[in-house]
Amino acid sequence: MRGHRWVDPADEHAIKAMQKKVPESVSAHFDLIEKKLFKGPYVMGDRYTICDPYLFTLSQWLEADGVDMARIPRVREFRERTRKRPSVKRALDEETRKPSAA
Repeated sequence: MRGHRWVDPADEHAIKAMQKKVPESVSAHFDLIEKKLFKGPYVMGDRYTICDPYLFTLSQWLEADGVDMARIPRVREFRERTRKRPSVKRALDEETRKPSAA
């Protein structure tokens, strides 16, 4: 969904090649996070750090990128738990709120 950042959007062949590769490459990176980098219950361990909102944001795109969430249960659980934080709920509500007509 973000291929236009790296190639001319009119280059359909390049866009299709990237779309085909994304599930594999993103899955590989999240496998690494799941198995080696994620300490739990937060990214760095017991304390919520600046890493957590970043991982949360990236994890919001996983299904659209074709990642099998069953492969990364710790990240999936982290994402669901993070969504329940009051500050995250407010931010997501604000993000999805339609702007009022001025």
